[in-house]
Amino acid sequence: MGTKKIVITGGPGSGKTALIEYLTQVGHYCMPEISRSITIKAQQDGIDQLFLADPFHFSNLLIQGRREQFNHQPNAACAYQFYDRGLPDVVAYMDYLKLECPDHFLSALEEHQYDAVFILPPWAEIYVQDNERYEAFDTAIELHAHLYNRYSALGYQVHSIPKATITERALFLLNTLNNLL
Repeated sequence: MGTKKIVITGGPGSGKTALIEYLTQVGHYCMPEISRSITIKAQQDGIDQLFLADPFHFSNLLIQGRREQFNHQPNAACAYQFYDRGLPDVVAYMDYLKLECPDHFLSALEEHQYDAVFILPPWAEIYVQDNERYEAFDTAIELHAHLYNRYSALGYQVHSIPKATITERALFLLNTLNNLL
């Protein structure tokens, strides 16, 4: 049967990382978002927003990091391995910027298939901008649409997680998974 690979995606500030952190706290195996660490490293190197300054380089670093995450095996047997964003997120962001994706990005999407995809909707009441999340809320709405469309175009059934407390969101996610897989 094996561990099922589950993506949690959504536009910036939709509560993905909080949900991933909660799932980790209650004992689930989760892979963190890596774009923040790439952004922070670039800022330390004097590049304020690597995604805007060099989107291809930034995206290539994300593809590389997310491939490594995908191929990482949990030490213990677990039913689910959760990802704070997946490989298709990289291409969705490039879609948003109207940039053509290199072939090796598209190949990576074909080579790394997830078992289920969940998306969190834009949520103005919890949205906060900071040094790594610089997008305006309107941009978060647009990115949400690009993420949904990209995953759908790849044949994934995208399950929307409702706006609710973190505990309620986690229960919705786990109940849906138990019914699906």
